[in-house]
Amino acid sequence: MKPNGHFGPYGGQYVAETLMGPLAELAKAYDEAKQDPEFQREFQAILKEYVGRESPITVCRRLSEKLGGATIVLKREDLNHTGAHKVNNTIGQALLAKRMGKKRLIAETGAGMHGVATATVAALLGMPCDVYMGAIDVKRQAPNVQRMQMLGARVVAVEEGSATLKDAMNEALRDWVTNCDDTFYVIGTVAGPYPYPDMVRDFQRVIGDEARRQCLEKFGRLPDQAIACVGGGSNAMGLFAGFLDDKDVKLVGVEAGGKGIASGEHAASINGGRLGVLHGSKTMLLQTDVGNIIDTYSVSAGLDYPGVGPEHCWLHDTGRAEYSVICDDEAIAAFDDLCRYEGIIPALESSHALAEAIKRAPTLPKETILLVNLSGRGDKDMENIMAYKKAHAGV
Repeated sequence: MKPNGHFGPYGGQYVAETLMGPLAELAKAYDEAKQDPEFQREFQAILKEYVGRESPITVCRRLSEKLGGATIVLKREDLNHTGAHKVNNTIGQALLAKRMGKKRLIAETGAGMHGVATATVAALLGMPCDVYMGAIDVKRQAPNVQRMQMLGARVVAVEEGSATLKDAMNEALRDWVTNCDDTFYVIGTVAGPYPYPDMVRDFQRVIGDEARRQCLEKFGRLPDQAIACVGGGSNAMGLFAGFLDDKDVKLVGVEAGGKGIASGEHAASINGGRLGVLHGSKTMLLQTDVGNIIDTYSVSAGLDYPGVGPEHCWLHDTGRAEYSVICDDEAIAAFDDLCRYEGIIPALESSHALAEAIKRAPTLPKETILLVNLSGRGDKDMENIMAYKKAHAGV
């Protein structure tokens, strides 16, 4: 990484001048916190005693046997308190907010899990919290909206633009510009201006560090492939961070193909985008020839974002990671398979990563280990799944 958060040509700080001071303050505070043993002890203690870490790894025995190839192993972030990986990051950022003397938390959310995780830690630390959420996502993720409200957060439905995650992040940034003196913006993914991509990756790398150690303990070796879904990319960077120096471990990010890349209705920024600037960072974006952001589509609200974290772009360009595409129907089929064969209901986001593993497994020897980050549980997706199946019945 280059100075000011650049990964090759990606990343940086492309923000209004009014935010340069708050970002410098944040970068300094985070650099100090990283080196403070007391901060790290408090972070680790809450992960253990409140979140319930470490999360286990689970071998999918029946599903692997059905596929007749490689062994699929899940990293069980769905078992965390709040039901996803998001809480790892919100705890870290909220502790940093407290350290900096900030009094209020704000966040953006798509599928609602980051919003729930932010509302959760806000309640834990006694801080008011506003969560911005696209109006479409408010409707399709109603259970998570109710959870946020129950936890004391105010959910702000954003009607502008495509009324999804991109627009929620726009509104959160506007709030932060106006109220940065007392407000801390808890970004949920490895996107946004420096230092957010670094900070979120570092708080999420507990996933990869645990999984690396667990694979060595259980199998006596590392996995052959580490696979994770990629919207903005926080769960994937968290997993990948534990294996970046292990060149024999193939890193695989899985983007949301929606109705297919050719259809134009997808959210695959690396596979279908071009270089641009969004939300304070230079990255690969879904945009027109003149730079207007294209509305994205995915059955999964958490992957419905037109950009991606800058480090993912750099990993793609350098060949350290590869990025594939899974369409809605493949993700739904993988969701069904995990439910029926393993008794685990995955989030639709995680189902994209699982679908990629299911596609690869039959072509590989049984001794091959495919480690899939099961980034969250699917309780929030039940209504969405049922609606999708009803709309596609008989198709």
